Amino acid sequence: MYLCEIKLNRLERKIRVGAVSYLNTKPLVYGFEQGVMKDEIELQYEYPSRIAAMLLNDQIDVGLVPVAIIPKLKECHIITDFCIGADGAVASVCLFSEVPLENVEKVLLDYQSRTSVELAKLLIKNYWKLNPELVDGKEDFRENIKGTTAGLVIGDRAFEQRKISPYIYDLGEAWKNFTGLPFVFAAWVSNKKLPASFVDAFNKANAIGLNNLNLLLRDISSPFFDLREYYTKCIRYHLDEHKLKGLDLFLQNLS
Repeated sequence: MYLCEIKLNRLERKIRVGAVSYLNTKPLVYGFEQGVMKDEIELQYEYPSRIAAMLLNDQIDVGLVPVAIIPKLKECHIITDFCIGADGAVASVCLFSEVPLENVEKVLLDYQSRTSVELAKLLIKNYWKLNPELVDGKEDFRENIKGTTAGLVIGDRAFEQRKISPYIYDLGEAWKNFTGLPFVFAAWVSNKKLPASFVDAFNKANAIGLNNLNLLLRDISSPFFDLREYYTKCIRYHLDEHKLKGLDLFLQNLS
């Protein structure tokens, strides 16, 4: 098994924390943005693959990272009971196209998350049993989702793409249909042992936004998707036993 375990020791400086700059992380970082742990952490935001690189390079101590990074870390520990997961359709990690998937000849892969790319590759080969050309997408790749070229789009941009593309294939839903298990897209992972007091406080801080969604939703919205539905029906934030099984299965099957 690749699953990380929680181990603890002491650090004597502010702990560097990297979080993903997507709407799906807002409930988990709400407490930090309200000042919780401000004397204990240095918080910065980036897109998922960038946060993963920063954790690999020890530029941060903890990151809300795409789980595909886990086997690459020399040392790793999942440090909270929370994650970015799904138990069925997730809405914000999808293949988009103008034609049915069986007619797609090329798939452009979102550069912002290796986990979603690896999941797409796995599902295309083993679930949909297709063999399109797979191409790494650049920053403007969504402009080329047309004709027989599909695209994997993740995060907030996927909400907008839902209004554009007639065919939408949700990767969370496909994984659930394929395996019967939920999927974990990202988890809070550290690359070193952290103090028990920090881990406990960090875990409690993660719960603040989830316990105060009404307050959170007063401050944020999306013109493309109902965020209350997204936070309560699409994203599954608690890292329970079933999600850990899904995570382990995915890591065992990484290409």
